[in-house]
Amino acid sequence: MGFLLSLGILVDDAIVVGERIHTHESFTPDSQEAAINGTTEVAIPVFFGVLTTMAAFIPIVTVDSMLGSFFGAIGYTVLLCLVFSLVESQLVLPAHLAHRSKERGKSAIGTRWENFQDKVSNGLERFALQRYQPTLRFVLNHRYATLSVAVAALIIIVGLLASGRIIFQFFPTVSGNEIYASLELPEGYPVERTTQALDVVQASADQLIAELNKDLPEGSSAVVNQFKTIGLPISKSTISDNNESGSHIAEMSITLSPHNERGGLTPKQAAKRWRELTPDIPDVIEKSFTASAVSLGEDINIQIRGKDLALMSAAASELTKTLATFDAIYDISDSYRAGKQELVLQVRPEAESLGLTQADLGSQVRHAFYGAEAQRVQRGRDDMRIMVRYPESDRRSLDDYNQLYVRLPNGMEAPIESVASTRLSAGNATIRRVDGQRTINVTAYADRTRIAPEAVLRLIEDQHIPRLETTYPGITLSLAGEAEERASALTGLVRTSLLALIIIYTLLAVPLKSYLQPLVVMASIPFGLIGAILGHFILGYDLVFFSILGIVALSGVVINASLVLVDFINKRRLNLELSVIDAVTHAGVARFRPIFLTSVTTFVGLLPLMLNADLATAPFVPLAVSLGFGVIFATSVTLLLIPALYLILDDLSKSVGKETDEADNHSPG
Repeated sequence: MGFLLSLGILVDDAIVVGERIHTHESFTPDSQEAAINGTTEVAIPVFFGVLTTMAAFIPIVTVDSMLGSFFGAIGYTVLLCLVFSLVESQLVLPAHLAHRSKERGKSAIGTRWENFQDKVSNGLERFALQRYQPTLRFVLNHRYATLSVAVAALIIIVGLLASGRIIFQFFPTVSGNEIYASLELPEGYPVERTTQALDVVQASADQLIAELNKDLPEGSSAVVNQFKTIGLPISKSTISDNNESGSHIAEMSITLSPHNERGGLTPKQAAKRWRELTPDIPDVIEKSFTASAVSLGEDINIQIRGKDLALMSAAASELTKTLATFDAIYDISDSYRAGKQELVLQVRPEAESLGLTQADLGSQVRHAFYGAEAQRVQRGRDDMRIMVRYPESDRRSLDDYNQLYVRLPNGMEAPIESVASTRLSAGNATIRRVDGQRTINVTAYADRTRIAPEAVLRLIEDQHIPRLETTYPGITLSLAGEAEERASALTGLVRTSLLALIIIYTLLAVPLKSYLQPLVVMASIPFGLIGAILGHFILGYDLVFFSILGIVALSGVVINASLVLVDFINKRRLNLELSVIDAVTHAGVARFRPIFLTSVTTFVGLLPLMLNADLATAPFVPLAVSLGFGVIFATSVTLLLIPALYLILDDLSKSVGKETDEADNHSPG
């Protein structure tokens, strides 16, 4: 994926260098001299352009979350490709062009190909002179209106994103070829009851398989294998986040054949259909159907913290009812699990006055029913513990407990009912803690084709969390799971992106020898965002975290063309002593062909990734869309807006210089 991403970027340097060598060959007969002069003319902007692109990929290789290793391979691949593209464009390519044969093709095919090349080249030059140059003159004469239109377009696009009209999702689940159905019954359920529940899931799975095989040729199957387990879940996305085990846990998995071989439902759609075919199962407290191969957790995960489990459980129950009001939210559950029935013993006040403590009471009951270690006997390599306890016939029922006598500190014995109060209570199967605090997690999944989980979380965070914290004092609610990962990743991305922008500004200031002109070059970054978002809208993709990474990478790519253009304007003003508007116009026409070609080649290089319908590469498509469409839109920004901004900066410089001269003329000295 990293190599596909960098395909279009790699040829940018070669196009810029090759175009300048071609221009020098038109008035220099010596090919080697033309190659040297053409390469050295653009060496500085090309070198610093590559460095700025590498700086733009810093946020991708330093993502501060569990996604870091996921994207690191992409970022480092692109960085290495950029380094070697610099060596290629500055050393290898000039040598090839200097020693290439310039004889015209002698064959008919060669002649036709060269004629086609000439037509394309001449067509680009005519377009630059007859269409682009008048348009550029018009834009330069109305530069402030041009800037206003560009800013208005940027505000509209950002407004569409902020208002939710363009949906942003952080990390949609990546489907695999396996789909899972997970069940959890109350703790302590016998394996026979769990098996009956799993049989219901098996029956719905048979219906699903029949539907998947309906349109396939006879003898072929959409399913590779099936697997069922009771006791220990096998999936990585199990409903029990701490891999609980027991006779109350069951799971079934179906491995589908690759989607391109069977067609029909995708794994995610198959999991959804399996859920629809499965009826309600008595006593099941949680069931989950998933096809996720890579996931950052549940779509919705809200963590409740506090000390009182009863209050936390009540808040979790109310929150699950709130989530159930959303039509597109399913598999809603919480992590609180009541355990088995247990006896809760408490020393009576009158027994405390006799010196009986809670520890004494607990140890005597334990010794009676579990046993007290009296001796250890060595048998070979093993220790055998000899336990002293009541006979088995005296510890079978609660009635045996009621017959227990407790020894008091003074040596006397008393019936347990006279020294301790006893009540039945449901224990806690598990008590989860985060940072030392008890926690309950309310989780759910969202049908992303109907609703974005971010929209649900935003509503829960704004309206329901404050209400629940007021209703149940002593508890706090916060976002966890994917939402927590999103906050961590985006915070880190913003922080490293600011660092990357500072590095890019510093690198641009060196070749331009200015503190203000780098701002003109960097103006192409926010306007490239317009193309990236429009690309998602045109192709029907939601904005995701991959899209953000593509926009970050775009910031380095679009700078290259702007840097070369501004550097070319500066050289025209210095060497030809042209007026600023003539220098800008001349430079724009001269750089039209390489800027156009670099943009087109970058876009075409990303087309295989954007048009690939394979499920394995689907998560990377938004990244390519951001970069590809952002580069295409940034081309118009580079060719029209950057020259207008250059003139606006020149106007401001002249205005400031004029005011300074007037102040000097009126000074008393």
